[in-house]
Amino acid sequence: MATFVPSNSVEQNRFQSISDFTWRMKRGGEVQFDWKGVSYCCFGCVRPAPGQAPRMVICQAGSVEVNAQTEKWCDTADELLEYMVGNDRLRDVITQVAVTERTI
Repeated sequence: MATFVPSNSVEQNRFQSISDFTWRMKRGGEVQFDWKGVSYCCFGCVRPAPGQAPRMVICQAGSVEVNAQTEKWCDTADELLEYMVGNDRLRDVITQVAVTERTI
């Protein structure tokens, strides 16, 4: 028997506070969001290379080249919040971005 789990709306996925976002990233969450027509993705627990400790990463979504040119590796969620999304710091707009995908 299959279970249907409906998708959340953009409003249901929206971060309610900065601490909501930092909690998610500290626990290995994965988030994709749009800001001013550009998509971004961030991951809370990724190994940059085999054998290295997990870190957090954020980048503009797109091709491998776009990802590599825009990625920022971070040790804390607060560092992620300093990433520039267009002309805005993520910290200043995280509660306003349109979250399109978000892991629990």
